[in-house]
Amino acid sequence: MIRNIVFILACLVTLNVQAVKRPNIVLLFADDMGYGDLGCYGHPTIRTPNLDRLAGQGLRLTSFYSAPGCVPARKQLLLGRYPGRVHTNGNTGVTGKGGLSDSELTLAEALKGAGYGTAMLGKWHLGYAEEKFLPVNQGFDSWFGLPYSNDMMPPWVKTEVPLWLYEGTKRVEHPVNQDTLTTRYTERAVKFLERDHDKPFFLYLAYNMPHMPVRTADRFRGRSRAGLYGDVIQTIDWSVGEVMKTLDKTGRAKDTLVIFTSDNGPWLNPPARMLQEGNLLWHAGSPGPLSGHKGTLLEGGVRVPCILRWPGRIEAGQTSAEMAATLDLYATLVTAAGGSLPKHKIDGHDLRPFLFGKTKWSPRKIHFYSKGRGPGAVREGPWKLHADGRLFNLDIDPAERFDRAEEKPEIATSLKAKLEAMKKEISGK
Repeated sequence: MIRNIVFILACLVTLNVQAVKRPNIVLLFADDMGYGDLGCYGHPTIRTPNLDRLAGQGLRLTSFYSAPGCVPARKQLLLGRYPGRVHTNGNTGVTGKGGLSDSELTLAEALKGAGYGTAMLGKWHLGYAEEKFLPVNQGFDSWFGLPYSNDMMPPWVKTEVPLWLYEGTKRVEHPVNQDTLTTRYTERAVKFLERDHDKPFFLYLAYNMPHMPVRTADRFRGRSRAGLYGDVIQTIDWSVGEVMKTLDKTGRAKDTLVIFTSDNGPWLNPPARMLQEGNLLWHAGSPGPLSGHKGTLLEGGVRVPCILRWPGRIEAGQTSAEMAATLDLYATLVTAAGGSLPKHKIDGHDLRPFLFGKTKWSPRKIHFYSKGRGPGAVREGPWKLHADGRLFNLDIDPAERFDRAEEKPEIATSLKAKLEAMKKEISGK
């Protein structure tokens, strides 16, 4: 009898340990990929079988928000804060002297503090002028990638600062062979995943593509009906496939949370400086049914694809229009890892009850759209108000064609008050 009780207790302990087992985390972050660029998000000619399969094995979100540009998007993702709360004391691109303050706690630092191994591949864009700003001094054990966007070099940007590829704190390649960036990042990712790991890991793969100038390896050129841009998207899809195959091969797939998303919408209005050296207007993606593009607070500038897969925890084959944001990934991942959130204010929510099917509703009830210092639009439920007073019902009108402010003055007034309050909170005025 006692032996049976001991056996039952041991089983319960084992089940409890399994239930709280911390996941490995693989975060895949595209650059300038539009909401409509993937097959599973409706593109008619670009083939993305690996990402489509990933969506079928997990959850596909259709109201997921990032930010309208490279730097604010990375602030939201890696710090869990609206960009207006984060001050870098200068530009973080070419010739920029700015970087993250010591008071910020990056996602990598929080996960490392929870006992995770961390690695980064790809684009950083949060400071490079001093070594302390680089990823390996911001919580990542290793980094191989570019310090900022791949266009920040002649002829697209007037600068005498060369664009270098970095390994840790060392500059290792100039000029950078951008044709092979995605394939090299992928090879490094596969090697990292194949290694023996004695603790859970966080791999952050931040693709430089499909940001202009779009580039891909010879073996991927001409394979898409959507031209060079389609070739680049299909290269990223190949990369995702290699990552997933490696997780399967190493037996880690069931223990790994995989997330794929993008930093902002497509660059449909590039400045004249970009349209040289082979860059063409159609070397940009699709906002799908949304209006707007990168740099705007219209849905096409900030609403991006997001797919999450964690076998046994996130039910397969789901699609949800519930609202969530890159801000929420920070809180969700740190909490899932058993880590500690920073003492200062963050703007994200722990999505796990929603992701795990404990509730049908996302904890994100309101979202503020922000380029920099303060928000310029707000969404609550289906209603979105721009700072200029335009009001849209995004459930009915995701393309933001029909201004409903005159028809719904009470909703416009309520949202305006919330927008002004958040502006005041962030600016301190």
